[in-house]
Amino acid sequence: MFQKFTKKVKREQQDYNLYSRYDNLSMSSLIARGQIPMKQRQLATNYMVIKRIFGFSAVHSRITNSERAILKKYGFDVLENSTISQINHQLEQLKIWSNSGDTFVKAYADEIFEIRIKELKFLRASNYSTAVGEFYDGYKALERYIEYIAN
Repeated sequence: MFQKFTKKVKREQQDYNLYSRYDNLSMSSLIARGQIPMKQRQLATNYMVIKRIFGFSAVHSRITNSERAILKKYGFDVLENSTISQINHQLEQLKIWSNSGDTFVKAYADEIFEIRIKELKFLRASNYSTAVGEFYDGYKALERYIEYIAN
């Protein structure tokens, strides 16, 4: 007789295994496949046009406290404190919300994506990438996603 061995896995380990495939930059393009919301395409295209023409030499403002409260309300951390896997998971969640039938959910998803782009503009204008370590580099995943959907 054959005996089947099962290993009990904690909930945290399941979540880690589920999102560990999104932990590098090459995988961020995989989550971009599928139905990309039109609002996200428009915002990404605008971002890329500004990036190519002006190169973000001007200083952009930080997000306001009300925008920070919106992010916190939905469980998102600010971009400068986010990892690649967190941002990839959030982008996937925003895509799902944007493609839902509820107009309020769509509006909040679009607003959160606009906030994310505003944060990215500020981080790029302030040369954030050279000032921090490699752990909190979620902005790279967001920028790769934007480049992918803008083309």
